[in-house]
Amino acid sequence: MLSLVDVHKSFGGARSRAVLSGISLEVRAGEYVAIVGESGVGKSTLLNLIAGLDRADRGRIALDGIDLGALDDDGLTLLRRERIGFVFQAFHVLPYLTVARNVALPLMLLGRTDRIEDRVGAMLEAVGLGDRAASRPAELSGGELQRVAIARALVHQPTLLLADEPTGNLDPDTAGQVVALLRRSLAESGAAGLLVTHSLQAAASADRMLRLTPAGLVPA
Repeated sequence: MLSLVDVHKSFGGARSRAVLSGISLEVRAGEYVAIVGESGVGKSTLLNLIAGLDRADRGRIALDGIDLGALDDDGLTLLRRERIGFVFQAFHVLPYLTVARNVALPLMLLGRTDRIEDRVGAMLEAVGLGDRAASRPAELSGGELQRVAIARALVHQPTLLLADEPTGNLDPDTAGQVVALLRRSLAESGAAGLLVTHSLQAAASADRMLRLTPAGLVPA
């Protein structure tokens, strides 16, 4: 479902620094994979390449058989909207929209407005926020905001969910609850999941754990 073959990425122009070198990875449909590693090793860069937010210097990245390197910017934008969901450390929940409107955003961007209230309501019930649809983000705790982010990431039934340090801003108890919810939500949706984190505890629930090192991905 997701395939990376010998992917390289450097930054810095004339004095370029290799951030990712020779990364290869296969993620099967429905599989949940965690990638751990220290800060600065390139975990977020790897997610940005997979999401088509940046382009690899060399190598091949394919999602559902679609070669990202063959797509123009418009094609990458459409692929992200249709096939990828995102959960970030900083939540990125829009403060001026209600919880329900935040969750509805992916459907609205895709023009999937048929029965949108039913779909959003079902997702909020699934993450335990069925009674907070009309609330504003400022009224929610950090754990609740991350639940909104998970609902928003999965509401349009993506092929792949990408999670970038989703528990980094949460206390240990809340982080554990969010990790369990993320795992359950992936299982129920059938989406594959790729989690990047420095937390071994957060990664422990994945089907497979890998460590990103300067030499590449190795079993953790």
